[in-house]
This record gives sequence, structure tokens and C-alpha cells, in this order.
Amino acid sequence: MRILNIDTFLLEVPLKTPFVTALRRVDSVQDLVVRLELENGICGYGEAAPTLVISGDSLQSMQAVIHTVFKPMLVGQSIFNFQSLLHQLQRRVVGNSSAKAAVEIALYDVRAQLFGVPLCQLLGGAVTSVTTDVTISMNPVEAMVLDARNAVAAGYQQLKIKLGSEPELDVERVLAIHRAVPGHIKLRLDVNQAWTAKQSIRALRQIEAAGIVPELVEQPVPAADLAGLKAVKDAVLTPVMADESAYSPADVVTLLAQDCCDIINIKLMKTGGISGALQILALADVAGKPCMLGSMLESSISVAAAAHLAAAYPQTIRYLDLDGPTLSSFDPVSGGTRFEGPTISLNSSAGLGIQAVKGLTHWPLAALPTQH
Repeated sequence: MRILNIDTFLLEVPLKTPFVTALRRVDSVQDLVVRLELENGICGYGEAAPTLVISGDSLQSMQAVIHTVFKPMLVGQSIFNFQSLLHQLQRRVVGNSSAKAAVEIALYDVRAQLFGVPLCQLLGGAVTSVTTDVTISMNPVEAMVLDARNAVAAGYQQLKIKLGSEPELDVERVLAIHRAVPGHIKLRLDVNQAWTAKQSIRALRQIEAAGIVPELVEQPVPAADLAGLKAVKDAVLTPVMADESAYSPADVVTLLAQDCCDIINIKLMKTGGISGALQILALADVAGKPCMLGSMLESSISVAAAAHLAAAYPQTIRYLDLDGPTLSSFDPVSGGTRFEGPTISLNSSAGLGIQAVKGLTHWPLAALPTQH
């Protein structure tokens, strides 16, 4: 069974409210969708999120590498040479992790469809539902408190609080949200690399002195500052999670060897897809480190793939941050995984179960030569 065609489309979905972090402000999901077709008519979908300030990928760069490198490499090959296809995809080009992720997700989707099982079963799990947190964007204190109260009213039990503008104000944000929500609500702090190690230790100790121990703090220091990350980990009670520092399996080997973090955040857009995520899960399992499965601002195509992976590895993936579809103003996908507040209900149909995607725009391609 050979791959017949690979094509790309632009998907744009407005957000309900702007997504604001220490790194950027985003008003809509604007991603590249991959559709991969087999010669028997089976189609698989993947998705790539452009995140210039994190991955360095743009819509244009992803489209170019998919059409000039991955498509010529994969079309005509047998889907049953699956591991070889993944190896070629990951080794042919350095970087370009988001574009790799989109193509990989589509490959896994069609493979699961050929076996007639949901993706989570192909990965060794069972069809089920999983629960995600929700992001509280960085805004003035009063606005964040209101957003937190609304999230709790909607059923969320874990709030991911975006911080990083200035440590003293960030402490005020956390204290105000803690006062405003019930005591059982878990607070996850995400600093997006915006603090120094000294600022992180001081801010977290102030929060802890107020009787608050957050469930975790995510990437408080710059990605390259592993010494700072470890210093924070060793100095506070709050578990420290590596995100931007944990981009690839090789990064995770270094983090584990130096004992720099308590938790590892896996994102398919960082790992180049499911195969890289599986490698990190194996490393974390051996080291006894729990993982979060997160996402960039993505729609229910790639986030569904992440949810299926989470359902297959619940022993290691203990935290979920897959709220992109619920932050969006509508779900463009017909069929497949359903996102309803904190609950993500996996499809029981084959693969990702996607029947159609609304609002796709077919980009005209320039005359780009095949790259080698």
C-alpha cells in the first residue's frame, strides 16, 4: 500500500480571547494542515503550528520543506515500511520539528486506519477520556482572577497561569488567583523563560511562604540555562518542569544526567512528532520522571493525536495541557476526538477519526525545486 499524495492547507480559527504569554500575543490559531492519501483512498491528517519564538518554524518554511523534501521522499513508498519512513523523515532535514510532526501525525493516522483501530490502541492504550488544564493568559490581576473564576465554573480543576512580565507582579497574580478559587484547584505556573534563577527562587519562596505550593512551575529560566534550572529545582518546594529546555530526546538525556528538573513537558511540535515523544517517554520512565503532554496553539487535529498518546501512556504522562481546541472559537473538525471543557473524549473510530476539516485554504505553491 503506497503513499499517493501529500498536500498542505492553511487553517485559521479565531480564539475566544487573545492568548498572552511572556513571549507573544496570539489572536487566532493559524496552522498548516497536512493531508496524506494512500492509493486505496485512505486519508490521514496532521497539523503543524508555526511558533517563531520557540521552534523557529513559520507557515512558509513548513510548507516549503514538506513540498520540496518530505513529499518527494515519501510519495510512492509503501506505508508498511513504517519505521523506515519515520527514520527518513527525521534524518533528511535538521530542525523543522513542527513540519516533521505534521507529516508524522498523518502517517500514524493512516497506519491506525489500516489496522482499523483508534490511534491510542495502535500505540498500546485503550479508548477513553482524558482531562486537561486550561490556560489563564497573562493580563492585569483583576482580569486573570475573573478568567480563573470562569474556568473553575466551567469545570476545570487545574489552572495554568501565564507569568513573566515582572516577578513581583507575578507573585501578586498568583496570590490573588489562589484567594479567588476553591482550595482544591491546582495551580500550574508557566513563566516561559522570563525569570532569572535568582528571581525564580525569590518569587517561588514568596508564594510558598503564603502557604501555596503550586502543582508545578514550568520553565522559569531561559532554555539554555540548565544550571539555573537546577538551582531553582534544588531551592524550592514547587516541582520544576522543563519545557523549552526539553526539546528533543537528546535534550532530555542532558536534563536527566544533570538532574535539572522534576517533570518534563513533551510537545509533538518540539519532538518532531510521535516517534520522538515515545523516545522521551522511555527515557523519563527509566529515570522515574513524570511528564506533561502539552501543545502549542493547535486545533483538534494535532491535539487529538497528543490526547491519544496520553491515553496510551497514563503511567508516565500524568499532566495534560491540551486546551488549544477549547480556547478556539469553533472546532473545524467533523468526527474524531471531542473537546468539551476539561474533558477530552477520544474517538472509537479508526485512526484520528477525522471525517472532514472545515475552513481549509489551499495555498498556491511557487515553483520550488526539490531539495536534497
